[in-house]
Amino acid sequence: MFGIENYFLFLGAGVLLNVTPGPDMLYVATRSACQGRAAGLLSALAITCGGLVHTATAALGLSAVLLVSATAYEVVRFAGAAYLVWVGLRILLSRPDAHGPAPCLPRARIFRQGFLVSVLNPKVALFFLAFLPQFADHGSAHFPAQIVALGLTFCTTGWMVMSGVALCFGRIGAWAGAHPGVRRAQHWLTGGVFLSMGLGLGLAGGRD
Repeated sequence: MFGIENYFLFLGAGVLLNVTPGPDMLYVATRSACQGRAAGLLSALAITCGGLVHTATAALGLSAVLLVSATAYEVVRFAGAAYLVWVGLRILLSRPDAHGPAPCLPRARIFRQGFLVSVLNPKVALFFLAFLPQFADHGSAHFPAQIVALGLTFCTTGWMVMSGVALCFGRIGAWAGAHPGVRRAQHWLTGGVFLSMGLGLGLAGGRD
């Protein structure tokens, strides 16, 4: 496929990386448990679309800017951190209704939040830049096409894994709907996840 080296090795490594718990999986699990599997599936799709953006920037070489420019990296990092903290505080400062139906955010907002969580994480961009080229032929005229093919493969397996997570944790959300105390805890958990992800990204520092 376009001269890709060790494609099936890449596929296996990609699956292992995707099933390893991380911020994206935590985000999808929390969203699905608190707002239902539909919200979780939409979040999984949004994060996947964010991965496609990182694939495109890696193929075009734009991700390399984050690698060589500390200023560009810090701007993207703080933008992502500020967005996550803002969403987390917005949830925490709202009043949860433990007795009414679970709050249902508009689909466009759910998708936008998941998309921005992925796109505004510079560490994800650098991961794509560092991981994908290892399985591509740098001397080939099809190098950008190879990066795109590898990125599509990685994003597809990631979407499958996160969709499974959304379906599993969606059952928890359905059960919690009948337990007001659990619903209240879910509200705080959702806000806490956003807030901790934002603080973690903002305080991480560096590109390691």
